[in-house]
Amino acid sequence: MKNEVELLKKLYPKGCRIKLIYMNDPYALPSGLKGNVDFIDDMGQIHMKWDNGSSLALIHGVDKFEKIYERNINFER
Repeated sequence: MKNEVELLKKLYPKGCRIKLIYMNDPYALPSGLKGNVDFIDDMGQIHMKWDNGSSLALIHGVDKFEKIYERNINFER
């Protein structure tokens, strides 16, 4: 379990953007919601700061989500 948690911390560092696809939870958040990783606990739960103000954690392997790779593109004229 410790190795899995360390891997998750590398894959989803603090501040990483996540887009929710599906959450298996009675209080599930809506699909498409985005947020930032706050921290990953010793159980491997990915604690979030969702854009809607929620802090409901993701469970890797249960919930479906994707890492967002946002690019900042500056165009000079």
